[in-house]
Amino acid sequence: MKAKTKKIAAKRFKVTKSGKVLHRAQGKRHLRRKKSKSRQRRQDKEKTVSSQRQTRTIKRLLGLE
Repeated sequence: MKAKTKKIAAKRFKVTKSGKVLHRAQGKRHLRRKKSKSRQRRQDKEKTVSSQRQTRTIKRLLGLE
């Protein structure tokens, strides 16, 4: 039987064509006045998940493995 996608993971992560897992940066929601503009711009970009173990877990939650 095919595994169902965990919707909570589908909202937070995206898998690229090459297999990398992307996520949004933390710390963007509030208290942005005290953060520098360059720091805020860096947080606008999506980040890759660096840990192989976490990548495997996320792909499993998304039903890709």
